[in-house]
Amino acid sequence: MPAIVPAPAPAPLVSPRTTLVRSGLLRWLAAGLVLLAGVYMLQDHFLYFPDKASVDDMVSPGLRAWPGPEDFRGLVAEPAGPARATAMVFHGNAGHAGHREYYASALTKLGIRVILAEYPAYGPRTGALGERSFVEDAEQSIALARRQFGGPLLLIGESLGAGVAAAAAARQRDNVAGLLLITPWDKLAHIASHHYPWLPAGWMLHDRYDSAANLAGFGRPVMVAIAERDTIVPARFGKALYETLGEPRRLAVIDGAGHNDWTGRVDAGWWQDAVAFLLRAR
Repeated sequence: MPAIVPAPAPAPLVSPRTTLVRSGLLRWLAAGLVLLAGVYMLQDHFLYFPDKASVDDMVSPGLRAWPGPEDFRGLVAEPAGPARATAMVFHGNAGHAGHREYYASALTKLGIRVILAEYPAYGPRTGALGERSFVEDAEQSIALARRQFGGPLLLIGESLGAGVAAAAAARQRDNVAGLLLITPWDKLAHIASHHYPWLPAGWMLHDRYDSAANLAGFGRPVMVAIAERDTIVPARFGKALYETLGEPRRLAVIDGAGHNDWTGRVDAGWWQDAVAFLLRAR
C-alpha cells in the first residue's frame, strides 16, 4: 500500500494592506538614510558661512594687513600709544575679519593692540574649512604674534571663534595670558542637538569643538560672556561651559542681548573691566 504523504500546509496569506505598509516603511527608511547621509556630507554648509574678499577690500584706515599683504593672516590695529597687551580675535562663523572692526574700536582705546585673525578659506585666504584646519592655523597665528609682539597676549573668541580660541589656547597655553569667550558653547554637539533634535548629532558631527574638554586644567583667567536672549547659542550652554572651568573665571551676562546684537549692549566700562580681569595675574 503506497505511503500517504500529507499535503503541505498552505502558505500564509499576506494581505495587500500589509504589503503596502511594509513597502511604505521601507520607503521611509530609505528616505531617512538618504537624508542622514546628505546632512553628514553637507554639514560644513550648516556651520561655516565664509565671505571671500581681497586684502585691499578688507584693509581700512587703522586696520592694516597682518603680518603683511603677501602672507595675510588677518588685520591689526595699533593703539595711539605704546601697547600694554595684544588681543587676538577669532570671529564668528559668518563674514570675514574685516567685519569685526568694533573690537579694534573698543580695545585700542584701552591701550590694546588688536589682531583680527582670519580663518583659512575666509576673506582672501585659501585652505580648508573645519576644526582641524582652523585650530592648527590659530596656533600658528598665536605663536607668530607672541614672537612679533611679546606678551601679554589675550585671546577673544566669539561664537564659533570661542571654540577655536579655546582649543588653540589649550595647545598654546604658555603663550596666552587670558581668554574671553563671547556667546560660547560647552560642546558643539549640544548646539546641534538643540537645533536639530531629530538628528543623532552626537555621532554625526566630524567637528567637535568641545570647549569644556579643551579648557580642563587651563589655569589662566577665562571670562565667559553670554547673551541673555540668545536663540542661536542659548545662554545655558555658555553657563554649562563656565561651570566646568577652574579658577580664575568670571561669568558675564549681557542683559537683553541676542546672539548678534550684543555689541550694542556693552560700553567702554564693560571692556575695561574685562581687560582688567584677564590681565589681573600680570
